[in-house]
Amino acid sequence: MLEIPENPNLQLALETHLLDFLTASRKARFEEVISSRTRHFVVAVEDVFQEHNAGAVMRTCDCFGIQNLCVIENENNYRMAKSISKGAQKWVDITAYRNTANNSQACLDDLRSKGYQIVATTPHQNDCPPSSYDISQKSALFFGTEGEGLSETILKQADAFIRIPMVGFTESFNISVSAAIILYDLTERLRKSSIKWQLSETEQRQLRIHWASQTIPRGDKLALKFIQELEQQIS
Repeated sequence: MLEIPENPNLQLALETHLLDFLTASRKARFEEVISSRTRHFVVAVEDVFQEHNAGAVMRTCDCFGIQNLCVIENENNYRMAKSISKGAQKWVDITAYRNTANNSQACLDDLRSKGYQIVATTPHQNDCPPSSYDISQKSALFFGTEGEGLSETILKQADAFIRIPMVGFTESFNISVSAAIILYDLTERLRKSSIKWQLSETEQRQLRIHWASQTIPRGDKLALKFIQELEQQIS
């Protein structure tokens, strides 16, 4: 992934440069999608191993405007079916936790440091349906592995629990279905609220740069060359 310079002036110049390579319709589509993007909610998946589920959750994040997906790999590597994700990996920011003894703990610590409340999406004695969850809180929504669900590490440290009401014989939804149901409810209410859930101007600019570099042929190399030339001019 392209490393975007921290200097605001360099960012602005790079954004302008890359957007010049896009059609008017593509730039308009970027603006339409960016206006609905949020980091107020993030999604975290723990040890998902079925590729179609991995792809479906990522696609769901993109469809509901969730910009950040955290992937925890303790026992299973996160591999997605591209036929299911439909290219969503180009538009969603993915952070993988795979290099520590307890990757679930590493993810928890990282998200807490960024001000997120930890939410386990599983039945619990203190749970609530999505429609009753307090959306004013910045929240990280954790979804567990197929079959076994979330680990004790997540469950013991969760601040809140969300349960999807069911009336059938089966006791749980597929992870991708659960993610779709919960995210639909929470994001629908969020966008109708007065909460400041949108991305900042800086975040929007960085996203335009990232998306443009993903869209333009050899966009990363083009952007890197432009950055190097600008830095040489400054020095």
